[in-house]
Amino acid sequence: MPSAVATHSHRPTTKVAPKAFKSKKATKGSLRDQAKVAKGKVPNETGQRKTPHQQVMSKFDRRNQAKQRQLAKHKEHQKEASIFSGRDGAPRIVAVVPLCADSDVAAAIKSLNTSLDIESEISETSFRVSVDRFKQKLQYVPVGRDLTSCMDAARVADYVVFVLSSEVEVDALGELIIRSIENQGMSNLFTVVQSLEKIQPAKARSDVVKSLVSFMTHFHPGQEKIYSLDSRQECSHLMRSLCTTTPKGVNWRDQRSWMLVDEVQWPSTETESIVLTGVVRGKGLKADRLVHVGDWGTFQIEKITAAPLSTKKRKDDGMAVDEAEAEAENILEVPGEDQDDLAELAPEEVTMDDVEVGDEGESLPEANKKGVLLDDHHYFSEEEPEEYVRPKKLPKGTSSYQAAWYLDDVSDSESELDDQEMEDVQGESIPAGPEDGIEGVANKEPTEAAMSEYPQSEMFIEPNEDDDAAQLEAYRARRRDEAEDDKEFPDEIELHPNVLARERLSKYRGLKSLRTSPWNMEEDRPYQPEEWSRLLQISDYQSSRNRSIREALVGGVTPGTRVHVYLKGVPKALEKAYTPSRPLALFSLLRHENKKTSLNFEVTHKEDYEKSVKAKEELIVQCGPRRFIVNPLFSLGGNTENDVHKYCRYLHPGQSVVATFMGPITWGSVPTLFFKRTQPEDGGGTGVSLQLVATGTARAPSTSRVIAKRVILTGHPYHIHKKVVTIRYMFFNREDVEWFKALPLWTKRGRTGYIKEALGTHGYYKANFDGRINPQDAVGVSLYKRVWPRNATPFTALLEEGALEVQDETMDEDIQ
Repeated sequence: MPSAVATHSHRPTTKVAPKAFKSKKATKGSLRDQAKVAKGKVPNETGQRKTPHQQVMSKFDRRNQAKQRQLAKHKEHQKEASIFSGRDGAPRIVAVVPLCADSDVAAAIKSLNTSLDIESEISETSFRVSVDRFKQKLQYVPVGRDLTSCMDAARVADYVVFVLSSEVEVDALGELIIRSIENQGMSNLFTVVQSLEKIQPAKARSDVVKSLVSFMTHFHPGQEKIYSLDSRQECSHLMRSLCTTTPKGVNWRDQRSWMLVDEVQWPSTETESIVLTGVVRGKGLKADRLVHVGDWGTFQIEKITAAPLSTKKRKDDGMAVDEAEAEAENILEVPGEDQDDLAELAPEEVTMDDVEVGDEGESLPEANKKGVLLDDHHYFSEEEPEEYVRPKKLPKGTSSYQAAWYLDDVSDSESELDDQEMEDVQGESIPAGPEDGIEGVANKEPTEAAMSEYPQSEMFIEPNEDDDAAQLEAYRARRRDEAEDDKEFPDEIELHPNVLARERLSKYRGLKSLRTSPWNMEEDRPYQPEEWSRLLQISDYQSSRNRSIREALVGGVTPGTRVHVYLKGVPKALEKAYTPSRPLALFSLLRHENKKTSLNFEVTHKEDYEKSVKAKEELIVQCGPRRFIVNPLFSLGGNTENDVHKYCRYLHPGQSVVATFMGPITWGSVPTLFFKRTQPEDGGGTGVSLQLVATGTARAPSTSRVIAKRVILTGHPYHIHKKVVTIRYMFFNREDVEWFKALPLWTKRGRTGYIKEALGTHGYYKANFDGRINPQDAVGVSLYKRVWPRNATPFTALLEEGALEVQDETMDEDIQ
């Protein structure tokens, strides 16, 4: 019997090649390739793409591409850090900000320097420290517990160090400093704590640190580490981070050239110029561009000279160096013909007084206007005034020629014309304008419940004046109580019976649709501000912004160079207001950034401020390097076809609006902070206290953006018969009814209608609606007027100690 082992043999490999697919029928692609080969053509390769990015990369190509990205990132990192390297490198700016009442900034800086055995005097002003271990230089900017000083220091700092206390909690001012610095934009952040060793017992120190970490992560989630200034090791770790970490910077700041001023040389005579000394940072500093210095204002540059710290000069063969020639050699840049001027408005042009707007057909003389402006047309204002013709009771099929032979006095007195037919006669003249109380869009057709019986139409009887006045007062008192509970009509106003509505609301007009109806600009020209036509007009904001930012990339004094900047026209009074202990920064403005236009900011109400902010209320705005005193207008955002946006009287908590005012333009999406002046609670503080009420971002400015203030006149249904309703309490004389006759009517529940005819002399009128209305409903009409943004005032150093002005605008002022 043969052995089983002898018959067994191992396979040479475990790999099994699958059988090839044997297709009996060739595909169309293979047949096409065979035909090309037969004709001598090369067939298309499978998976071939037109562009390199669409090709399927191999493993080698992917590895090479990753290596190229790594080298590019390393080169960019070296370029960013090169400004701090070398003997003449720029110092790293460190702002030390106290958050607690017992925080000691000088002791915090001394603890950091002692950890690396650095001996230097602690000054109240900014000072430099050389760190030999890491071959770097640090420039400390110590500040006190002052909001504006802390914001100015953090605005120019590469690193911000918050100083906390282990015994005293952060008060309201400390939280305001944190939120303000965070919203204006800052670079790298570190947090330290003082007097941690005083906490007894020692086991409780870890709980204190955890509590402080939880507090800081609420504002900055990345702050998971808090350094103790009582530990020499942790201080040295913080110093290593300050000397080796590359600052991430601030986007809007890095797009411009800026400089922390180390020294200010005031002129001794009026002919001399003020000299600011510092190290250029950001982009190259150009003498042709304007510069903004702290809260001093905007100035022109006379010249820029080099200011190296090393004053030793070699003298070969004992030859003296001429100081004038040395200074001439150190001039780095002087302004040329392209230097920007300080003009904020365009040159005044000759007005075309001989041009009559009425010839263009866009507007009519005031004497010929017989009705309110609806969209872009004055209804009932033709040469032959349109008169209301009472419809006649006619047989079906009667032509207009035959209708002339039917006299009014032979009509059947017992039969009345159906109100539905009357609606068909005039319903086509003015289409209904839907309104929802916010954007002018109609709601869905409402459902009416529990109101099945309506009173029948009655003959109109002229009411007694005394009874009518008493009923009006009772009606408005009831409406006032309802308005407090249900704010569905925020724009509703009440007219006095003795005031003509057409005179009180002469600047207002009607719109069929707030989003799509055209806005006649010619009607607004008599009321526009004098400088409105001289504002900067920007047709393409995006391309103009990119052009100005790209222009700053080339030329100017190289960043990292210590220079003297000579400025023109600095007021002598600023010398008395200047405080060396407060940080002072110089920012170079981009092209056109000194020219005024209509600025728009997307603003959000801060959750910490519980009150509503009223429009046109005085606020202090910080946008980039500049601060202004403004009275902004609030309006709804979004994009509309006609570029018309509804005006908001208040900015309520949790709401986002667009704030508008006239001021110098700032290119880019720059963070903006809105502060409100408040009196100090203790009464012993110095200066002016500020409260952060809103934050926002700069948007594209536009002078064609229309902000329309809306007022709503409401009336009460007096008699209802099917779809014909008699309305009262909206107007109080017949002339007002005839003037506003073209405006579409709407109700609180979504019905739309139009004014049919005036009744009597007390402002009653008959109206037709698209359906039956509820007797408890309110009838309204919407009127719009363009409001113009107000001019911004620069917040200079001379205004910081000014008195607090409170503006109280009445309702009458708000309407007219």
